[in-house]
Amino acid sequence: MSRLPIAILISGRGTNMRVVAERAAGGSLPVDVRVVVSDQPAAEGLKTAAAMNITTRVLEPREFADRPTYDRALVQLIEQYQPKLIVLAGFMRILTPHFLGAFAGRILNVHPSLLPKYRGLHTHRRALEARDTVHGVSVHFVTEELDGGPVVLQAEVPVLPGDSEQTLSARVQQAEHRIYPQAIDWFARGRLLLQDGRAWLDGKPLDAPVREPSQAAGG
Repeated sequence: MSRLPIAILISGRGTNMRVVAERAAGGSLPVDVRVVVSDQPAAEGLKTAAAMNITTRVLEPREFADRPTYDRALVQLIEQYQPKLIVLAGFMRILTPHFLGAFAGRILNVHPSLLPKYRGLHTHRRALEARDTVHGVSVHFVTEELDGGPVVLQAEVPVLPGDSEQTLSARVQQAEHRIYPQAIDWFARGRLLLQDGRAWLDGKPLDAPVREPSQAAGG
């Protein structure tokens, strides 16, 4: 099958970007990573992408008067690479309606919680403070509601006695690296789409996200 052209947006280490790019290069994920874009020139993930011979671009917010102006420039930059899917991989900016409209139904994000719990930041800290026994990660379509777009796929992650934010984060990241490529694969193969404000998988609306049950630590 032909490979779906994608653009990946990062702000930091880009570990999910790396996993997606590695699987694409290895042939197990039918996508073509056309460009990796960051709002942070020092983002470590840019070096990772460059080492994999992926085109990288930087667009710094400080060079623009406001968020709408930045997002218009971001749209123009990304459209040069004609992606069919935008993959947000730790891109730490709230996107404007202009950006979301330009790529409507074609933006996926991975969020480190079992949405709708813990939208926004500091999800691991909040899960620990709430004494949750199960935490997790969600892949969702991006809409104007922050972390509120239709959720496609989730993985549960156990919260273990003695967990810190760092140990819990590491376990959640392992789950991210499993399920984000899976959701991207579904989209690339035409199995997943956003229609009428709902996620559809294999021709049926998802009344609830596909849920991967909790795995043992290290799994």
